[in-house]
Amino acid sequence: MSTTTLPGLDAGTWTIDPAHTEVGFAARHLVVSKVRGSFSGVEGTVVVADPVDGSTAEVTVQMDTVSTRSADRDTHLKSADFFDVENFPTMTFKSTSFDGSTLVGDLTIKDVTKPVTFDVSFGGVQTDPWGNTKAGFEATASVNRKDWGLNWNAALEGGGVVVSDKIDLVLDVELNKA
Repeated sequence: MSTTTLPGLDAGTWTIDPAHTEVGFAARHLVVSKVRGSFSGVEGTVVVADPVDGSTAEVTVQMDTVSTRSADRDTHLKSADFFDVENFPTMTFKSTSFDGSTLVGDLTIKDVTKPVTFDVSFGGVQTDPWGNTKAGFEATASVNRKDWGLNWNAALEGGGVVVSDKIDLVLDVELNKA
């Protein structure tokens, strides 16, 4: 029997606050540096259980909201070479387990579903100046983009490729108590 709890996190339904949430990623670019990006169109619900290991999360990300601070790169990411947002406008995540520090779930991109394991850090619970209860989490995972059919690349004359296969996912999530 589990007794996992997160201090101050009440059981019930919480919703993602998109104005205070970032779904980000980082990839090696030209082998020598990293390119970072994020999606602004994020929505979802977390149902917190008592104990917390019975909790569930469902998240939807609008793929056309990708931003890497480069309009040309964003257009390329939205194309059929990568996300193909015309045919696959959303990415989804549905949790399958959570133990308070590890979140496992199914990530679907371009109709391909694969399991992903996130390391989670609980930031705590706070009441804002307007009486709303908020909770914060950070989560990280590394995935291979090719597992979801994100295969585009180009070889470099000096060795290596333009985009790494390994992608780091970095989530900063603020929840609103419903």
